Amino acid sequence: MASIDYRQSGVDIDAGNETVRRIKSLARETYTAGVVSGVGSFGGLFAMPSGIDEPVLVASADGVGTKLKVATLAGVHDTIGVDLVNHCVNDILVQGARPLFFLDYLATGRLAPDVAEQIVRGMAQACRANGCALLGGETAEMPGFYAPGEYDVAGFIVGVVARANIVDGRAIEAGDRLIALPSSGLHTNGYSLARRIAFDVLALSIDSQVPELGDTVGRVLLAPHRSYLAAVAPLLDAGGIKGMAHITGGGITENLPRTLPAGRGFSLDRHSWTVPPVFTWLQRAGGIAEAEMFRAFNMGVGLILVTSASRADDLAASLHAAGEPAWIIGHVT
Repeated sequence: MASIDYRQSGVDIDAGNETVRRIKSLARETYTAGVVSGVGSFGGLFAMPSGIDEPVLVASADGVGTKLKVATLAGVHDTIGVDLVNHCVNDILVQGARPLFFLDYLATGRLAPDVAEQIVRGMAQACRANGCALLGGETAEMPGFYAPGEYDVAGFIVGVVARANIVDGRAIEAGDRLIALPSSGLHTNGYSLARRIAFDVLALSIDSQVPELGDTVGRVLLAPHRSYLAAVAPLLDAGGIKGMAHITGGGITENLPRTLPAGRGFSLDRHSWTVPPVFTWLQRAGGIAEAEMFRAFNMGVGLILVTSASRADDLAASLHAAGEPAWIIGHVT
């Protein structure tokens, strides 16, 4: 009987080594002062930054869902890395934390170093922009588990906040104002529904032009999930933010209540903003009810801040002065 090696079983160790070789330099470009170890160790080492009173670590993990299907159809994979990092950064930002380091998990049926390099290049780009170190990760080749060309990614982030500066929503009161910051598109949620409408109901291809959106389906749907760290960090330093909600899966409907204490609700001024065209296009094409749209998509709102009525105008003005088109979207009830 002829011998069988690992490669014939579907796992290419050489491709794995080539992938690691390519991504090492990308990871090193993200290193901050806290990084102690380099890529290739069994674990990443990171020194706790000094000068933070009672530092509290904040951790989160997430993925990008079926947006991966759109990336595969388009053959564009670097934006997925940006999506992954920025989503995780926002998830810890809403508790007042700044990111320290990021880890990734990439799993595929057959490892393609070019694709893996694109994904990690996007992660490294976003990590640099957020002042976060890409400390390490795992690349798993799993033949027979994923269809050819398919992959999945997950991100794991750790940040830090002084205990006294944790944003937990406990001080939120009725009458407090809600300030919205715009999204840059669908971000990383609602893609199963968006793909159903675009590719099944409308029978469009990834390269189909949508005149009312001014671009192709692929480019519209792959618009990267933005980070709110640069816009919000100065406000955290100044104080006055009582709570924050990252508008991800479940939309405003499900995510804003997560930052409100028991006995508090909210009221939105639906006329305070114009929903971006991509959402109205999807709603019309799919015949989707308004309530379902607000649960499936962010509807143009990526982050909501909660502050007192007396500080809301000044806070919104400071965001505008920094080039952030924020607006008062409603109030706490």
